[in-house]
Amino acid sequence: MGSLTHKWLTHMLTDTKLRTLKPRASAYRIADNNGLCIEVRPSGSKVWRYRYRYAGKPSIITMAEYPVMGLGGGARRAGPPARSSKGRG
Repeated sequence: MGSLTHKWLTHMLTDTKLRTLKPRASAYRIADNNGLCIEVRPSGSKVWRYRYRYAGKPSIITMAEYPVMGLGGGARRAGPPARSSKGRG
């Protein structure tokens, strides 16, 4: 199990990686973990998005803009509670 944990941790986003993401002709997303991802828009803005399923249907919400909501300062902490609140409904 240790190797799976290590592989999982190496694919998480870092602040350095987020700063170096460049805009493209169309928006694209880079996954972090547990449904959290960063979307880079053609304008160069970066927004945190959270993907989840509700009643079997995939949905996505926009949480905040980066760097207003930083990686360690709230994005990873804000993701899982959003997921758990949807299931209580």
